[in-house]
Amino acid sequence: MKKIKILAIIGSLRKHSYNRQLALYAQKMIGDRADFIILEYGDVPIFNEDIEFPTPPSVARVRDLVKSSDALWIFTPEHNHFFPSALKNIIDWLSRPISEKEPDVLAGKLVTYSGASLSQTGSIVAQDHLVSLISFLNMTIMNRPRVAVPWAHQQLDAEGYLALNSKSLTFLEKQVNAFLNFINMHQSK
Repeated sequence: MKKIKILAIIGSLRKHSYNRQLALYAQKMIGDRADFIILEYGDVPIFNEDIEFPTPPSVARVRDLVKSSDALWIFTPEHNHFFPSALKNIIDWLSRPISEKEPDVLAGKLVTYSGASLSQTGSIVAQDHLVSLISFLNMTIMNRPRVAVPWAHQQLDAEGYLALNSKSLTFLEKQVNAFLNFINMHQSK
């Protein structure tokens, strides 16, 4: 049986963002049960139909990674009660048809989402907006359980890195196990 491949998309481009650190927690919890790859997309240009064709190399690289993955896991912060523009931009590129013969790479793709933020909502509002978008794009969504880490800046270790409390770790572990089961269930159909 082939190993599951999960591609993590981090909404923040910051090198040590709380959401990247949250993704690293998920990666560690998944262990060898799946390949978990964090998508690097800081080189993808702002979407513009004037440069859509020929496809910019960075966009082609990202599309290939999405196509070759079994599922996506989006980790989003909350910027002004919404998900970040970098995340919207990469989703916009991925939602476009590759050619007249090949549709976009997101339709039907398995996906879940999590987030950490500095606010008490833990990115719940941003996640709700994200669900509206990915539903419109006809992705196959695992909505529950979901993780929203509030007050991320209060869950740091001495070096300033995210040190999830036991409650957040428990929720993340439940989401990891549920998502792996969700993927396996859809692959066995």
